[in-house]
Amino acid sequence: MDNKNTEENNNNNKKQNTIIYAILAFLFLYGFTATKNLMTTDQISYNKFLSMLENKQVESVIISSSEIKILPKENEEDGSKRKILYTGNVNDPNLINLLNESGVEYKAEAIKDNFFADFIFSWVIMPIILFGIFRFLAGRIGKRMGAGPMMGLGKSNAKVYKENDIKVTFDDVAGQDEAKESLKEIIDYLNNASKYTEIGAKLPKGALLVGPPGTGKTLLAKAVAGEANVPFLSISGSNFVEMFAGMGAAKVRDLFQEAEKNAPCIIFIDEIDSIGKSRDSQLQTNDEREQTLNQLLTQMDGFDSTKAIVVLAATNRPEILDKALLRPGRFDRRVIVDRPDLKGRIDILKVHSKGVKLSEDVDLEEIAKSTPGAVGADLANIVNEAALGAVKHGREYVMQEDLREAVEVIIAGKEKKDRILSPMEKRVVAFHEVGHALVAALLENTDPVHKITIVPRTMGALGYTMQLPEEEKYLVSKEELTNQIMVMLGGRSAEEEVFNLVSTGASNDIERATKTARSMVTIYGMTDKFDMMALESLQNRYLDGRAVRECSEETSTLIDQEVLNIIRTCHQNTRRILNENRDLLDRISEYLLEKETIFGDEFMEFVYEKYPDLKKKKEKKDRDKAENKSEVNLSLDDSKDNTEVKED
Repeated sequence: MDNKNTEENNNNNKKQNTIIYAILAFLFLYGFTATKNLMTTDQISYNKFLSMLENKQVESVIISSSEIKILPKENEEDGSKRKILYTGNVNDPNLINLLNESGVEYKAEAIKDNFFADFIFSWVIMPIILFGIFRFLAGRIGKRMGAGPMMGLGKSNAKVYKENDIKVTFDDVAGQDEAKESLKEIIDYLNNASKYTEIGAKLPKGALLVGPPGTGKTLLAKAVAGEANVPFLSISGSNFVEMFAGMGAAKVRDLFQEAEKNAPCIIFIDEIDSIGKSRDSQLQTNDEREQTLNQLLTQMDGFDSTKAIVVLAATNRPEILDKALLRPGRFDRRVIVDRPDLKGRIDILKVHSKGVKLSEDVDLEEIAKSTPGAVGADLANIVNEAALGAVKHGREYVMQEDLREAVEVIIAGKEKKDRILSPMEKRVVAFHEVGHALVAALLENTDPVHKITIVPRTMGALGYTMQLPEEEKYLVSKEELTNQIMVMLGGRSAEEEVFNLVSTGASNDIERATKTARSMVTIYGMTDKFDMMALESLQNRYLDGRAVRECSEETSTLIDQEVLNIIRTCHQNTRRILNENRDLLDRISEYLLEKETIFGDEFMEFVYEKYPDLKKKKEKKDRDKAENKSEVNLSLDDSKDNTEVKED
């Protein structure tokens, strides 16, 4: 029945388009003919014609039974184009004599017997030809614009993936276990809609996937369709934005009509914030966008819930969406697709390395630890960069060093071998980087140093110190943030301590340290002066995380003073640490100048030589960690055994 209705609708649309093209062709021909006549001919009176004959202004005439066509002589003064003049034939018996006296060439127009043929050619055949040309050109333009008939105005142009075309399942989505769990209910609903309708349950019509760019929102939506084995209609929110009024709303209607034909199915609208912005957020209104949004709201309210159509949408700016879009009955379920944790990053790396030949020494956990905050797209890029690096070095397998280099390429860029530093610059950079590392090693609750290098990189770094966290942290204390600031200021402090130098090399360190100190004051409530008062709020959390001030100008001045106090205190403490360990700073820096790159184990040997207690603390910490891990595994095994006993 649905297929029959679909065919009927398609036939009706074709008929309508044919009529439109025909009318356009006729109007074009009529307008062309009328314009041509208006520009090339002009009507005059018979008296005017006689006056022109008398003044020798006529070159030739054509006499017919009803009219006289007049070709005037060229006007040499203005050089204007001659128009053909015509007047009515009044059957003047003296006309021939007047023409002979004026020396005007004349002839009589023969009566045509083929009037019917001329009419058919001019008003039947020509419109048909024009109709064909117009339709052909419109079709070509429509295809170039990715549109259908009449250049696709009012057509949604959503990409439709049939059940067999979708090869993505939940197995291809890693690091988003919570999000997948939230969407399993929707999959069951699509497969067994009657089970829910019989009991009177109403599942959410829409689910909003929220998270930073690159976390896999689109992939997750496609995986839902793959798991449910239903068609998948994908479209970007920007596709609804049109220059013609009402076209966006028409596209929304067409999208839902297409979904009804393919039900059960999933509609996926990517970047829904393009059309779903709050209508109260701006003084200036956009009527076209509001019409599109209103149509979307109407369609979500109006479509039949028994047809098992689920609308999924993705955005990284949920705070700007219209409240009407998020109320129950529309996008009433929010699924967070956030940056993956350590376990998630390991799983993502495993997924993306399935088709890559890895050597036996590859440790994906190490790579995952070295990429905190990375999203799925970043990790996929790292694996690909490692594979390219392996090919470059002529290896058949990707090795651990390829993955490490790929991480560094993503973070700092490729090695810039043509950048030659002067001996003095090289010494400054070496002491700068060791300053960072040494402060990190001597403070508690800081990430261990993994690598120190003074090899310049393409992204502008003359050297860098890489720290790898031992475990994923979700809460950070005031002490830890203060220590992070001190580590950031360690580079500049080393330059001051050794060379009494203030250079431009610490610009990025200063920027990050200031940002951290400001967050401590304005967001985290870590100062006595302002207690737990919120002075800034985060906007665009999933994009740039920009902080917006929510205080007076007077308070802002006090904030700046408080931030300065934190920075100054950290700077003084950093100088003190480096001053007390000047011997270590010199020894390690000279070693780095010789090697250019040293790893964490080499670096810590110098530190442990002076502070053996730190080594003992580290060994005890590692033992405790291993014991805790074994206890957890043992408890898990016990629970499995107990379960088996109960089942028996």
